[in-house]
Amino acid sequence: MKNVFHIFEDRGFIEQVTDRKLVRELLENPTTCYIGFDPTAKSLHVGSLLPIMSLVHMQRAGHRPIGVVGGGTGLVGDPSGKTEMRNILTLEEINENAEALKNQLSRFIDFSDGKAIMVNNADWLT
Repeated sequence: MKNVFHIFEDRGFIEQVTDRKLVRELLENPTTCYIGFDPTAKSLHVGSLLPIMSLVHMQRAGHRPIGVVGGGTGLVGDPSGKTEMRNILTLEEINENAEALKNQLSRFIDFSDGKAIMVNNADWLT
């Protein structure tokens, strides 16, 4: 199977890498990767497409993706450089949103048998 690094290069996912050879070598063996998702809504948005496709390609190449829901960040309402604070969500709302995001991600990523996992950073931050 083609090294996933080459797939990323072919598809224009990679702009710059410090040590291409090392990254290629690391991706020759199964590894675990993660991407974080913001649980402030019940639906993913177009800005999540590239990260989702990255996880899909990693999983197809035999690696294990982890989706990290930022429930801890959602609880404090991190504005991430915005001029206004976000609405603060309850833990119940964040958990509902996280479950909805996992359902959407499961259309692309196989979560069965530990092939991928979804975690919520609120579990260790709160």
